[in-house]
Amino acid sequence: MSRKSPITNLLFFLLIFLFAFSAAGKSRSHHPRRPCRHLVFYFHDIIYNGENAENATSAIVGAPAWGNTTILAGQNHFGDMVVFDDPITMDNNLHSPAVGRAQGFYIYDRKEIFTAWLGFSFVFNSTEHRGSLNFAGADPLMNKTRDVSVIGGTGDFFMARGIATLSTDSFEGEVYFRLRADINLYECW
Repeated sequence: MSRKSPITNLLFFLLIFLFAFSAAGKSRSHHPRRPCRHLVFYFHDIIYNGENAENATSAIVGAPAWGNTTILAGQNHFGDMVVFDDPITMDNNLHSPAVGRAQGFYIYDRKEIFTAWLGFSFVFNSTEHRGSLNFAGADPLMNKTRDVSVIGGTGDFFMARGIATLSTDSFEGEVYFRLRADINLYECW
């Protein structure tokens, strides 16, 4: 039997190491991903103002000492917490058939600028969509568009993850606003 020299063994293991290292490096490279699903919905928020109980879809449930639960507080509504159960439509018409409900809350979280933090779900009940999509993130309201994370889902959206780009489609004073949610899912099961 012939014996291999230590240098041959070393070169052999070095070659295997370099091959494994280069293969691992290729798998780590970042390629832009395309969404596996794209959806657009509108949700319509009508804040209870002490006079519109029949039509209201949201209400102030927490307010700072200088505020109350029927009128949004001054100083960019800082400290107000609003819960909502808003209709979701496929177009921007409030009276279009609802495909589900946007349910959750938003907290106005800064005095200096008009911004909020959102935590909500789209709960679908249409023949086209079943289940829910869950969202969370900062909402700097003065920006034309802002992104919030899609952090999960159920049913047709089981374990979905992605980004929802929100834009204010319409508003009427401090009582009504409509948001457009342009949703790109990057993890679909």
